[in-house]
Amino acid sequence: MSFFPGNDPVPGDAFACDAIEHLIIPRSSDIGGFAVRRALPSVRRRLVGPFIFFDRMGPAVLKAGEAMDVRPHPHIGLSTVTYLFDGEIKHRDSLGTELVIAPGDINLMTAGSGIVHSERTPENLRGHPLSMSGLQTWIALPDHLEEIDPAFAHTAKGELPTFNDRGASGRVVIGSMSGLRSPVTTFSETLYVDLALEPGARFPFDAGQEERALYILSGEIEIAGDRFAQDQLLVFRPGDEITLIGCATGCHVMLFGGAAMETRKHIWWNFVSSSKERIEQAKEEWRTGRFDIVPGDEDEFVPLPEGR
Repeated sequence: MSFFPGNDPVPGDAFACDAIEHLIIPRSSDIGGFAVRRALPSVRRRLVGPFIFFDRMGPAVLKAGEAMDVRPHPHIGLSTVTYLFDGEIKHRDSLGTELVIAPGDINLMTAGSGIVHSERTPENLRGHPLSMSGLQTWIALPDHLEEIDPAFAHTAKGELPTFNDRGASGRVVIGSMSGLRSPVTTFSETLYVDLALEPGARFPFDAGQEERALYILSGEIEIAGDRFAQDQLLVFRPGDEITLIGCATGCHVMLFGGAAMETRKHIWWNFVSSSKERIEQAKEEWRTGRFDIVPGDEDEFVPLPEGR
């Protein structure tokens, strides 16, 4: 069931129609024991810049007997980005990586030619109630880099640049904004910014990015005279100057976007590629056990979806 606490812009309203190209209400599903709202890909929009997948995880509280257990599964042709607001996740992958990500840190896992990973509640947190809240996004790789060697990079919260000015505060997670640049390396022009606005605070969303969007994590935001509520994805028209204003309760949003992909990207399950044939090859490789295993998490895996 979709979560929609606000009203869609009224058809014909000049402010809404001029400022917003698409308004997307994410669909909700259960993944690993808690609710996930998937905003991209959608019928109305497949990508924003290189972002081909956008999941809002939680917020939720896992009970003492519950845990997040996403079993080993494969990826090709993309980078996964994990960013938490609350809780912890233990990441393992087929490169031998094993670490726990905490709120404010960023995990960037580049699948390239193929990688397998799992995401689980750390052992020391099991048996206790656990709050979970975060985002997982996928960044499609440029065509000529789709088959690069897989890699993993972890950047701690303290390494990411922050800003705080006249009621607007946040963190540049990927890319650059207002003279601040994240140390996280990506393979195409990418913007990913964590932004909080106090009531009445204003923040200009630079039109320099070819494609731009924001996801409202909490609160309400005003844009060009219209108000938009929690769990809505707003995609902006290219080139328009946009000013974001925090409403009476303030708001917490994620800004994202970047350069558009030069060619069409195909997505099937966990695979992204410019080639349908490459996706069919990856399906057969996973079905026949030709991907690498995840050290320390070899006993389980997510099977290939049937009938697709």
